[in-house]
Amino acid sequence: MTAERFGGPSAGAGGGLTEADDLPDLASRLLGGGVVAANDEFFAARDNLVDPEPPTFAAGTFGAKGQVYDGWETRRRREPGHDHAIVRLGAPGVVRTVVVDTSFFTGNFPPYASVEGCGMAGYPSPDELAGADWLPLVARSPLRGDARNVFPVSVSHRCTHVRLRIYPDGGVARLRVHGVVVPDPALFPDGLLDLAALEHGGLVVDCSDRFYGAPQQLIAPGLAQNMGEGWETARRRDDGNDWVRLRLAAAGQIRLIELDTSHFKGNAPAAASLRGLDARRTDPADPSAWFEILPRTRLQPDTRHRFPVDGAATATDVRLDIFPDGGVARLRLPGRLAPEERTRLRRRWSESLPPGHARQLAGPPPRPSGAWWP
Repeated sequence: MTAERFGGPSAGAGGGLTEADDLPDLASRLLGGGVVAANDEFFAARDNLVDPEPPTFAAGTFGAKGQVYDGWETRRRREPGHDHAIVRLGAPGVVRTVVVDTSFFTGNFPPYASVEGCGMAGYPSPDELAGADWLPLVARSPLRGDARNVFPVSVSHRCTHVRLRIYPDGGVARLRVHGVVVPDPALFPDGLLDLAALEHGGLVVDCSDRFYGAPQQLIAPGLAQNMGEGWETARRRDDGNDWVRLRLAAAGQIRLIELDTSHFKGNAPAAASLRGLDARRTDPADPSAWFEILPRTRLQPDTRHRFPVDGAATATDVRLDIFPDGGVARLRLPGRLAPEERTRLRRRWSESLPPGHARQLAGPPPRPSGAWWP
Protein backbone atom coordinates (compact mmCIF):
# COMPACT_ATOMS: atom_id res chain seq x y z
CA MET A 1 0.00 0.00 0.00
CA THR A 2 1.18 3.53 -0.68
CA ALA A 3 0.24 7.05 0.28
CA GLU A 4 -1.77 7.34 -2.94
CA ARG A 5 -4.69 5.65 -1.19
CA PHE A 6 -5.60 8.98 0.42
CA GLY A 7 -3.09 11.58 -0.70
CA GLY A 8 0.22 11.78 -2.51
CA PRO A 9 1.59 9.33 -5.04
CA SER A 10 3.93 7.60 -2.65
CA ALA A 11 5.03 7.37 0.96
CA GLY A 12 8.26 9.03 1.99
CA ALA A 13 10.49 9.91 4.88
CA GLY A 14 9.62 13.61 4.91
CA GLY A 15 7.42 15.07 7.62
CA GLY A 16 5.60 18.14 6.31
CA LEU A 17 2.47 17.68 4.19
CA THR A 18 1.44 19.61 1.08
CA GLU A 19 -2.13 20.58 0.21
CA ALA A 20 -2.07 19.48 -3.43
CA ASP A 21 -1.47 15.82 -2.69
CA ASP A 22 -2.37 15.38 0.97
CA LEU A 23 -5.92 16.62 0.96
CA PRO A 24 -8.10 13.52 0.80
CA ASP A 25 -9.22 12.03 -2.50
CA LEU A 26 -12.95 12.72 -2.26
CA ALA A 27 -13.66 10.30 -5.12
CA SER A 28 -11.81 7.31 -3.65
CA ARG A 29 -13.62 4.01 -3.33
CA LEU A 30 -12.29 3.91 0.25
CA LEU A 31 -14.51 6.88 1.12
CA GLY A 32 -17.47 5.41 -0.75
CA GLY A 33 -16.86 7.00 -4.14
CA GLY A 34 -18.13 5.28 -7.25
CA VAL A 35 -18.54 5.72 -11.00
CA VAL A 36 -22.29 5.92 -11.53
CA ALA A 37 -22.33 6.32 -15.32
CA ALA A 38 -20.17 6.27 -18.43
CA ASN A 39 -21.19 6.41 -22.06
CA ASP A 40 -18.64 3.74 -23.04
CA GLU A 41 -16.28 1.30 -21.31
CA PHE A 42 -15.56 -1.11 -24.14
CA PHE A 43 -11.92 -1.87 -23.38
CA ALA A 44 -11.63 -1.27 -19.61
CA ALA A 45 -14.16 -0.78 -16.82
CA ARG A 46 -15.12 2.66 -15.55
CA ASP A 47 -14.91 1.50 -11.91
CA ASN A 48 -11.12 1.45 -12.13
CA LEU A 49 -11.11 5.27 -12.13
CA VAL A 50 -11.72 5.43 -8.36
CA ASP A 51 -9.61 2.44 -7.30
CA PRO A 52 -7.52 3.68 -4.35
CA GLU A 53 -4.47 1.66 -5.37
CA PRO A 54 -1.93 2.95 -7.93
CA PRO A 55 -2.52 1.64 -11.45
CA THR A 56 -0.58 -1.40 -12.63
CA PHE A 57 0.34 -2.85 -16.00
CA ALA A 58 1.47 -6.23 -17.29
CA ALA A 59 2.63 -6.09 -20.89
CA GLY A 60 1.41 -8.85 -23.15
CA THR A 61 -1.65 -9.60 -21.01
CA PHE A 62 -4.44 -10.00 -23.53
CA GLY A 63 -8.14 -10.68 -23.08
CA ALA A 64 -10.97 -11.04 -25.54
CA LYS A 65 -10.82 -7.29 -26.30
CA GLY A 66 -7.05 -6.88 -26.43
CA GLN A 67 -4.38 -5.73 -23.96
CA VAL A 68 -5.77 -5.58 -20.42
CA TYR A 69 -5.54 -2.08 -18.89
CA ASP A 70 -6.02 -1.03 -15.28
CA GLY A 71 -8.16 2.01 -15.97
CA TRP A 72 -11.15 3.23 -17.95
CA GLU A 73 -10.80 2.89 -21.71
CA THR A 74 -13.33 3.59 -24.44
CA ARG A 75 -13.38 2.36 -28.03
CA ARG A 76 -12.00 4.39 -30.93
CA ARG A 77 -14.58 6.92 -32.08
CA ARG A 78 -15.55 6.89 -35.75
CA GLU A 79 -18.06 9.71 -35.38
CA PRO A 80 -18.07 13.22 -33.84
CA GLY A 81 -18.40 13.60 -30.08
CA HIS A 82 -16.51 12.67 -26.94
CA ASP A 83 -16.73 10.27 -24.00
CA HIS A 84 -17.56 10.92 -20.36
CA ALA A 85 -17.86 9.32 -16.93
CA ILE A 86 -19.76 10.59 -13.86
CA VAL A 87 -18.27 9.97 -10.42
CA ARG A 88 -20.15 10.17 -7.11
CA LEU A 89 -17.85 11.61 -4.46
CA GLY A 90 -17.59 9.44 -1.37
CA ALA A 91 -17.16 12.58 0.74
CA PRO A 92 -18.78 15.71 -0.76
CA GLY A 93 -16.66 18.80 -0.50
CA VAL A 94 -14.85 21.69 -2.16
CA VAL A 95 -12.47 20.47 -4.85
CA ARG A 96 -8.96 21.92 -4.79
CA THR A 97 -6.99 19.68 -7.17
CA VAL A 98 -7.90 17.18 -9.88
CA VAL A 99 -5.46 14.55 -11.13
CA VAL A 100 -6.18 12.86 -14.46
CA ASP A 101 -3.76 9.93 -14.34
CA THR A 102 -2.99 8.35 -17.72
CA SER A 103 -0.37 5.90 -16.39
CA PHE A 104 0.49 3.19 -18.97
CA PHE A 105 -1.78 4.72 -21.60
CA THR A 106 0.71 5.77 -24.28
CA GLY A 107 -0.72 5.47 -27.79
CA ASN A 108 -4.28 5.38 -26.54
CA PHE A 109 -4.65 8.26 -24.04
CA PRO A 110 -7.08 11.15 -24.68
CA PRO A 111 -5.33 14.28 -25.97
CA TYR A 112 -7.69 16.52 -23.96
CA ALA A 113 -9.94 16.37 -20.92
CA SER A 114 -12.24 18.60 -18.87
CA VAL A 115 -13.90 18.17 -15.47
CA GLU A 116 -17.18 19.56 -14.16
CA GLY A 117 -18.84 19.36 -10.76
CA CYS A 118 -22.38 19.54 -9.42
CA GLY A 119 -24.19 19.38 -6.10
CA MET A 120 -27.44 17.47 -5.64
CA ALA A 121 -29.44 16.36 -2.61
CA GLY A 122 -30.20 12.72 -1.95
CA TYR A 123 -28.99 9.95 -4.23
CA PRO A 124 -29.71 11.04 -7.82
CA SER A 125 -29.88 8.54 -10.67
CA PRO A 126 -27.69 8.85 -13.80
CA ASP A 127 -30.66 10.34 -15.68
CA GLU A 128 -31.17 12.98 -12.99
CA LEU A 129 -27.45 13.76 -12.97
CA ALA A 130 -27.50 14.26 -16.74
CA GLY A 131 -29.86 17.19 -16.18
CA ALA A 132 -27.93 18.71 -13.25
CA ASP A 133 -26.40 22.20 -13.27
CA TRP A 134 -22.76 21.34 -13.97
CA LEU A 135 -20.07 23.87 -13.05
CA PRO A 136 -16.69 23.92 -14.82
CA LEU A 137 -13.86 22.82 -12.52
CA VAL A 138 -11.14 22.18 -15.12
CA ALA A 139 -11.47 23.71 -18.59
CA ARG A 140 -10.70 21.57 -21.62
CA SER A 141 -6.96 21.02 -21.23
CA PRO A 142 -4.25 18.99 -22.96
CA LEU A 143 -3.14 15.72 -21.38
CA ARG A 144 0.18 13.91 -21.42
CA GLY A 145 0.23 10.17 -21.83
CA ASP A 146 1.57 7.87 -19.12
CA ALA A 147 1.56 10.77 -16.62
CA ARG A 148 -0.21 12.33 -13.64
CA ASN A 149 -1.86 15.42 -15.12
CA VAL A 150 -2.47 17.79 -12.19
CA PHE A 151 -4.97 20.66 -12.40
CA PRO A 152 -5.63 23.23 -9.64
CA VAL A 153 -9.28 24.14 -9.05
CA SER A 154 -10.49 27.52 -7.77
CA VAL A 155 -14.26 26.88 -7.56
CA SER A 156 -15.54 27.33 -4.00
CA HIS A 157 -18.80 25.37 -4.28
CA ARG A 158 -19.41 22.02 -2.58
CA CYS A 159 -19.65 19.16 -5.06
CA THR A 160 -21.36 15.80 -4.65
CA HIS A 161 -20.46 14.53 -8.15
CA VAL A 162 -17.89 15.24 -10.85
CA ARG A 163 -18.01 14.51 -14.57
CA LEU A 164 -14.85 13.69 -16.52
CA ARG A 165 -15.00 14.38 -20.23
CA ILE A 166 -12.28 13.04 -22.54
CA TYR A 167 -11.80 14.30 -26.10
CA PRO A 168 -12.49 12.37 -28.19
CA ASP A 169 -11.84 8.93 -26.63
CA GLY A 170 -9.12 6.79 -25.04
CA GLY A 171 -7.95 5.60 -21.65
CA VAL A 172 -7.54 7.12 -18.18
CA ALA A 173 -6.08 5.04 -15.37
CA ARG A 174 -7.29 7.00 -12.33
CA LEU A 175 -9.23 10.15 -11.46
CA ARG A 176 -8.20 11.77 -8.17
CA VAL A 177 -10.35 14.58 -6.76
CA HIS A 178 -8.50 16.13 -3.83
CA GLY A 179 -10.41 18.58 -1.69
CA VAL A 180 -11.82 19.73 1.62
CA VAL A 181 -14.66 17.65 3.03
CA VAL A 182 -17.81 19.66 3.79
CA PRO A 183 -20.26 17.35 5.59
CA ASP A 184 -23.95 18.07 5.99
CA PRO A 185 -24.51 18.88 9.70
CA ALA A 186 -27.91 17.19 9.45
CA LEU A 187 -25.99 13.92 9.62
CA PHE A 188 -25.04 14.75 13.24
CA PRO A 189 -28.40 15.78 14.76
CA ASP A 190 -27.28 15.14 18.34
CA GLY A 191 -23.81 16.59 17.86
CA LEU A 192 -22.09 13.22 18.36
CA LEU A 193 -19.49 12.09 15.83
CA ASP A 194 -15.93 10.87 15.37
CA LEU A 195 -14.19 14.23 15.47
CA ALA A 196 -11.08 12.88 13.74
CA ALA A 197 -12.74 10.96 10.88
CA LEU A 198 -11.60 11.77 7.36
CA GLU A 199 -15.15 11.39 6.04
CA HIS A 200 -16.37 14.05 8.51
CA GLY A 201 -13.65 16.54 7.60
CA GLY A 202 -10.79 15.52 9.88
CA LEU A 203 -7.40 16.19 8.32
CA VAL A 204 -3.75 15.31 8.95
CA VAL A 205 -1.83 18.59 8.79
CA ASP A 206 1.69 17.49 9.77
CA CYS A 207 3.73 14.54 10.95
CA SER A 208 7.29 13.65 11.83
CA ASP A 209 7.66 10.70 9.45
CA ARG A 210 5.61 8.64 7.00
CA PHE A 211 8.21 6.26 5.64
CA TYR A 212 6.08 3.10 5.40
CA GLY A 213 2.48 4.31 5.57
CA ALA A 214 0.48 7.47 4.96
CA PRO A 215 -0.71 9.25 8.13
CA GLN A 216 -4.08 9.95 6.46
CA GLN A 217 -4.82 6.24 6.81
CA LEU A 218 -5.08 6.71 10.58
CA ILE A 219 -8.47 8.38 10.14
CA ALA A 220 -9.76 6.33 7.19
CA PRO A 221 -13.13 4.56 7.35
CA GLY A 222 -13.31 0.95 8.50
CA LEU A 223 -10.75 -1.34 10.06
CA ALA A 224 -7.27 -1.75 8.62
CA GLN A 225 -6.91 -5.09 6.86
CA ASN A 226 -3.11 -5.24 7.12
CA MET A 227 -0.08 -3.17 8.17
CA GLY A 228 -0.04 -1.38 4.84
CA GLU A 229 -3.34 0.32 5.68
CA GLY A 230 -1.98 2.15 8.73
CA TRP A 231 0.62 4.81 9.54
CA GLU A 232 4.11 3.44 10.11
CA THR A 233 7.36 5.32 10.64
CA ALA A 234 10.98 4.33 10.05
CA ARG A 235 13.04 2.96 12.95
CA ARG A 236 14.43 5.82 14.99
CA ARG A 237 18.15 5.83 15.83
CA ASP A 238 18.03 8.86 18.12
CA ASP A 239 16.40 9.90 21.40
CA GLY A 240 13.30 11.47 19.85
CA ASN A 241 9.83 10.17 19.08
CA ASP A 242 7.38 10.31 16.20
CA TRP A 243 4.13 12.27 16.09
CA VAL A 244 1.23 13.30 13.91
CA ARG A 245 -0.96 16.40 14.16
CA LEU A 246 -4.61 16.43 13.12
CA ARG A 247 -7.16 19.18 12.59
CA LEU A 248 -10.49 17.89 13.86
CA ALA A 249 -13.61 18.00 11.71
CA ALA A 250 -14.97 20.61 14.12
CA ALA A 251 -14.29 21.98 17.56
CA GLY A 252 -15.54 19.56 20.20
CA GLN A 253 -14.99 17.65 23.40
CA ILE A 254 -13.37 14.23 22.95
CA ARG A 255 -15.15 11.53 24.99
CA LEU A 256 -13.21 8.42 23.92
CA ILE A 257 -9.82 7.66 22.37
CA GLU A 258 -9.39 4.54 20.29
CA LEU A 259 -5.78 3.70 19.40
CA ASP A 260 -5.69 0.64 17.19
CA THR A 261 -2.36 -1.16 16.66
CA SER A 262 -3.95 -4.09 14.81
CA HIS A 263 -1.49 -5.98 12.56
CA PHE A 264 1.50 -4.15 14.10
CA LYS A 265 3.09 -6.93 16.12
CA GLY A 266 6.86 -6.53 16.22
CA ASN A 267 6.67 -2.85 15.33
CA ALA A 268 3.92 -1.30 17.48
CA PRO A 269 4.82 1.79 19.54
CA ALA A 270 5.71 1.10 23.16
CA ALA A 271 3.52 3.98 24.34
CA ALA A 272 1.47 6.94 23.15
CA SER A 273 0.03 10.23 24.39
CA LEU A 274 -2.55 12.68 23.03
CA ARG A 275 -2.69 16.44 23.51
CA GLY A 276 -5.27 18.98 22.36
CA LEU A 277 -5.43 22.62 21.36
CA ASP A 278 -8.18 25.15 20.70
CA ALA A 279 -6.64 27.07 17.79
CA ARG A 280 -9.52 29.57 17.81
CA ARG A 281 -8.26 31.02 21.06
CA THR A 282 -4.58 30.09 21.38
CA ASP A 283 -1.42 30.05 19.30
CA PRO A 284 -0.45 26.54 18.13
CA ALA A 285 3.21 27.59 18.25
CA ASP A 286 2.93 28.17 22.01
CA PRO A 287 3.81 24.88 23.78
CA SER A 288 1.81 25.94 26.83
CA ALA A 289 -1.38 26.15 24.74
CA TRP A 290 -1.49 22.36 24.36
CA PHE A 291 -3.36 20.46 27.07
CA GLU A 292 -3.17 16.80 27.99
CA ILE A 293 -6.00 14.48 26.94
CA LEU A 294 -4.25 11.14 27.33
CA PRO A 295 -1.02 10.96 29.35
CA ARG A 296 1.81 8.79 28.08
CA THR A 297 0.27 5.31 28.22
CA ARG A 298 1.68 1.87 27.45
CA LEU A 299 0.40 0.17 24.31
CA GLN A 300 0.16 -3.48 23.34
CA PRO A 301 0.90 -4.84 19.87
CA ASP A 302 -1.97 -5.86 17.58
CA THR A 303 -4.64 -4.43 19.91
CA ARG A 304 -7.59 -2.04 19.73
CA HIS A 305 -7.10 0.16 22.81
CA ARG A 306 -10.01 2.24 24.13
CA PHE A 307 -9.46 4.99 26.68
CA PRO A 308 -12.48 6.90 28.07
CA VAL A 309 -11.94 10.64 28.47
CA ASP A 310 -13.58 12.56 31.29
CA GLY A 311 -14.04 16.31 31.05
CA ALA A 312 -11.64 17.14 28.21
CA ALA A 313 -11.54 20.77 27.13
CA THR A 314 -12.74 21.80 23.68
CA ALA A 315 -10.17 21.08 20.97
CA THR A 316 -9.82 21.98 17.32
CA ASP A 317 -6.51 20.14 16.87
CA VAL A 318 -4.82 17.15 18.45
CA ARG A 319 -1.29 15.77 18.44
CA LEU A 320 -0.65 12.06 18.81
CA ASP A 321 2.86 11.20 20.04
CA ILE A 322 4.12 7.64 19.77
CA PHE A 323 7.19 6.44 21.66
CA PRO A 324 9.61 6.01 20.12
CA ASP A 325 8.35 4.96 16.67
CA GLY A 326 6.32 2.25 14.93
CA GLY A 327 2.90 1.78 13.44
CA VAL A 328 -0.71 2.62 14.33
CA ALA A 329 -3.63 1.32 12.26
CA ARG A 330 -6.42 3.73 13.26
CA LEU A 331 -7.15 6.69 15.54
CA ARG A 332 -10.78 7.31 16.49
CA LEU A 333 -11.91 10.27 18.61
CA PRO A 334 -15.66 10.06 19.30
CA GLY A 335 -16.94 13.22 20.93
CA ARG A 336 -19.52 15.98 20.90
CA LEU A 337 -19.54 19.19 18.89
CA ALA A 338 -19.04 22.39 20.84
CA PRO A 339 -22.43 24.18 21.12
CA GLU A 340 -21.49 27.00 18.75
CA GLU A 341 -20.06 24.62 16.15
CA ARG A 342 -23.38 23.28 14.88
CA THR A 343 -24.40 26.77 13.77
CA ARG A 344 -20.99 27.41 12.16
CA LEU A 345 -21.02 24.08 10.31
CA ARG A 346 -24.55 24.65 9.07
CA ARG A 347 -23.61 28.10 7.75
CA ARG A 348 -20.43 26.77 6.12
CA TRP A 349 -22.40 23.99 4.43
CA SER A 350 -25.23 26.21 3.19
CA GLU A 351 -22.88 28.92 1.89
CA SER A 352 -20.89 26.38 -0.11
CA LEU A 353 -23.87 24.90 -1.97
CA PRO A 354 -23.82 25.47 -5.74
CA PRO A 355 -26.88 27.36 -7.07
CA GLY A 356 -28.57 24.24 -8.45
CA HIS A 357 -28.34 22.40 -5.13
CA ALA A 358 -29.61 25.43 -3.21
CA ARG A 359 -32.63 25.75 -5.55
CA GLN A 360 -33.34 22.05 -5.18
CA LEU A 361 -33.52 22.38 -1.39
CA ALA A 362 -35.61 25.54 -1.54
CA GLY A 363 -38.35 24.05 -3.72
CA PRO A 364 -40.44 20.90 -3.38
CA PRO A 365 -38.09 17.94 -3.66
CA PRO A 366 -38.42 15.50 -6.55
CA ARG A 367 -39.28 11.96 -5.59
CA PRO A 368 -36.92 9.59 -7.39
CA SER A 369 -37.17 5.99 -6.33
CA GLY A 370 -35.07 5.26 -3.26
CA ALA A 371 -34.09 8.91 -2.64
CA TRP A 372 -33.20 10.10 0.84
CA TRP A 373 -33.63 13.63 2.08
CA PRO A 374 -31.89 15.17 5.10
